[in-house]
This record gives sequence, C-alpha cells and structure tokens, in this order.
Amino acid sequence: MSAPTALVTGTPTGIGKVIALKLAHAGYDLAVTAIDIDQLHDLLAHPDLHRRKAVPVVLDLASQESIEAAFARAAAALGRIDVLVNNAARPLIKPVIDVTRADWEALMEGNLTGTFFLTQQFGRHAIAHRNGGAVVTIASTHGLTGIAGRAVYGIAKAGLIQMTRMLAIEWAPHSIRANAIAPATVLTPSRAAMLNDPAARARMLERIPTGRFVTPEEVAAAVVYLAGPEAVSITGQVLAVDGGLTAQ
Repeated sequence: MSAPTALVTGTPTGIGKVIALKLAHAGYDLAVTAIDIDQLHDLLAHPDLHRRKAVPVVLDLASQESIEAAFARAAAALGRIDVLVNNAARPLIKPVIDVTRADWEALMEGNLTGTFFLTQQFGRHAIAHRNGGAVVTIASTHGLTGIAGRAVYGIAKAGLIQMTRMLAIEWAPHSIRANAIAPATVLTPSRAAMLNDPAARARMLERIPTGRFVTPEEVAAAVVYLAGPEAVSITGQVLAVDGGLTAQ
C-alpha cells in the first residue's frame, strides 16, 4: 500500500516546518512549499525527511498562476494529494484607523483568497480521483475573539474558519473532510524577539488561562490527528489549541 500524501504550505520555518516533519514521522510523503525554494533547504536536509519522499514546490498564494502550477507539480510528483494543510500566512499588526487599502488587499490576497483557491484545486483533484481527502487549515484564536491591532489578520482568519464549515458540508458527499485549528500565541523563532520582552511576554501570557504558550509541536500533533483516519467522523470543526483562551 502506498504512503499517504500531504501538501503543506508555508514550510520553511516555524509551525509549517514542524507540521511537515510531524507528518513525515507519521508516514506521509510530502510536497512542501515556499515563495523562494531555497528557503526549504534546511527542511529538506532534516533527517526525518530522508525516509520519505519530499517534493519542494514554489508557491505564491498571491498569484493564481502560481497556485495552479504549484498544485499541479505537487500532484504530479506524488501521484495524488490526500491531505492539504493550509498553513502559510502573513501577519499584520496595525490599528484599524491606520490600515490602508493596500495593506488590506495584500493580506487578504495571501491569507484568505489564495488559500481558498489552493483549496479549490485540492477539491477538484480529490473529487476527480474519487479518493476522498482532508483539508486542515491553520486559523487562529484571532478569528474567534477580538483583540486590538490585529483586525485585518483576524478577519482573514475568521474567513478561513467559515470556509472550513462551508467546505465540510459541500464536500462531505465526496468523503472530503475540512477542519481548522485555531492556536493561541505559538512559541516560534519568529516571535522570539517579542517574547523576550518581559512586559510583552507577561501581557500575552495573562490572556492564557494555562499560563503557557502553545508549541509548534502541539499544533502539528493536532494536524496529524485531524488529517488521519482516527478523525474520519470529524468535519467542519474548529479545534482551539489555546490553553483555554477562548473558553473565557
């Protein structure tokens, strides 16, 4: 029996890199993506990928041409795509009154619009091949709760959450499941500078009842579960990996 396959977006560093490695450890062959393929060098050199097929793919979610080419390359290289993990996103921390139309369009193009159209490619592929599949989208607690300074990012993540629900219903007859994960602040290298500021760290931890940040490994473990056969009856759900933040 051939190995299951997954396409994971935004994999050079952080959560995406850990998700790719966790899926590889679980036995998946992978297509991993970045805007600049050279950014994938460290991931592809990781020993956990040496036992699996790992295909590097250039993907710019702001470009429909890139989306279509990237999915076609991944599908051709792996034979089929069983799982799509929508992880790639860009941040924006800015008060609403200062947000420009260019800010809005740039963030939405990659975080929401591009993710929708990549997921469309996956749906077309899975329906045509009649082999079902799973979509796991990395949303955010910002898509479930309010917080100052992150409105546009939160609106995009809320859009992904609703996309998840809509796809779960529309694609259920094709045995395609769609779920989302909404992490609170994740302890990644990109957040290291902010979290090294004691005052900022304390403010962020104060919002989380468990008093600890989420780790990339915890998010990746949730992805593996939702992608796999143990979650066959779970679709249209948002799993908050948030230390109780959204329970308040």
